[in-house]
Amino acid sequence: MMNESPRLLILGIRGIPASHGGFESFAEGFATFMQQQGWKVTVYCQEIGHKEPYTTVWNGIQRVHISIKKDCALGTVLFDYKSIRHAIRQKGVVLTLGYNTALFSIFHRIYGQRNLMNMDGIEWRRDKWSFAQKIWLYCNEWLGARLANHLIADHPEIKKHLLRHTGEQKITVIPYAAEDIRGADITPLQKYGLAPKSYAIVIARPEPENSILEIVQAFSDLTLDFKLVVLGDYDIETNAYHRAVVESASKNVLFLGAIYQAHVVQSLRYYARVYVHGHTVGGTNPSLVESMGAGNAVLVHDNAFNRWVAGEGGLFFNDKKSLSNAFLACQDKAWLQARSILVKQQYLAKFRFEIIYSAYLKALKLLVKKDQDRG
Repeated sequence: MMNESPRLLILGIRGIPASHGGFESFAEGFATFMQQQGWKVTVYCQEIGHKEPYTTVWNGIQRVHISIKKDCALGTVLFDYKSIRHAIRQKGVVLTLGYNTALFSIFHRIYGQRNLMNMDGIEWRRDKWSFAQKIWLYCNEWLGARLANHLIADHPEIKKHLLRHTGEQKITVIPYAAEDIRGADITPLQKYGLAPKSYAIVIARPEPENSILEIVQAFSDLTLDFKLVVLGDYDIETNAYHRAVVESASKNVLFLGAIYQAHVVQSLRYYARVYVHGHTVGGTNPSLVESMGAGNAVLVHDNAFNRWVAGEGGLFFNDKKSLSNAFLACQDKAWLQARSILVKQQYLAKFRFEIIYSAYLKALKLLVKKDQDRG
């Protein structure tokens, strides 16, 4: 029995291969990595329907398919519940990505199944949630910090936040990772009439906390030698904030819509003169790390979260004046190139996949050892 391969169950995502977001992309890569380390990996996958749970194998990784009736918030809660009820009957340690339904982690505790939980960002502080949703998220953050056996914080500031709930020895800081991009297909740029280094780019949900309006306004007030490309779905008919962003834009702001082809987004990011990141809340943002991995210079909102990620190479702003000055500085290509080199060095030191995966592996091995010591 001592020679049996360790087992890992991954919960909290919609499934693999990835098609929904950062956690799914992480899970896909990490599951493959863990399999290569000799672990038997199971990933729980959500689907719409009425089937009983069933299993398939994808690239040597077992997938357990859990059906729900509707793809909605309540459906996702039900999926997490059903997944955990299935997982507690399996051998192995658990990696839970996100705390949105940490309430159900009580079952891991009852059944003695060790659970490593990534606590994500401070979700309940985000403006987009209703009061009831914020209460739900806060309660689940509180419960997750107490019910999980160990916590992953993606940023030192997230760890500081979590210390209000638990002790320091229970929290490990492991940020997100991103691919080291050294080149990209240039043809997607032709569709949009763009040339390399002829534009700045914003890749973010169009929400007030991401400073999209301030970025567009500051850029549009200037006469610059480059354009601003904005990705995202803007509903100007029913969303007042989206409408305000679009109406404030000059002719040199290009709204390309939501682009779901990863290779197209990668090309647009790689050939940008600078990546503009206006996020004011959260921990280590995946899009910022991805841009650093692509070698972009980064123009970022000045807060503790972004400063730790971007490092000394980041170009920071905290109001419209400093943002305007930063845009003007981006006309100096040589100066901007020096910034991008510093940012790439920061990425290589902190955010490469091999660094992040190895840190997760170490944390999971400690949980396995505790299981073995318990006998």
